[in-house]
Amino acid sequence: MSNNRDVTNQVGVFRALINRARLIWHLMRDPRVPIYLKALPIATALYIVSPVDLLPDVAPLFGQLDDLGVLLVGIESFIALCPSHVVEEHRARIEGREFYSATDARRSDETIDGEWRVK
Repeated sequence: MSNNRDVTNQVGVFRALINRARLIWHLMRDPRVPIYLKALPIATALYIVSPVDLLPDVAPLFGQLDDLGVLLVGIESFIALCPSHVVEEHRARIEGREFYSATDARRSDETIDGEWRVK
């Protein structure tokens, strides 16, 4: 029973990582995200592949920790700085949910019937 839970948790973590990567991809392609914000993931990727490190990679575990830290901070900062309605819209699409924003409600072609009386 415990093995089944472990596999389920691992699949959930893997799915969350894939969804996070898809979210970043969609945000990078969205014209509503300012161009200066799109430079953040690019700079993060360049740091990861560059030979310059905050901590040298000679230590087996500690050398990769700075790369992981920069990656996590870069990704989370990018998502946090993007317009929240754009992030939520893309998250909903990735997760297969419906997304309705306040602007969608204003653009709706539906008419609401009502009466108005003055006393």
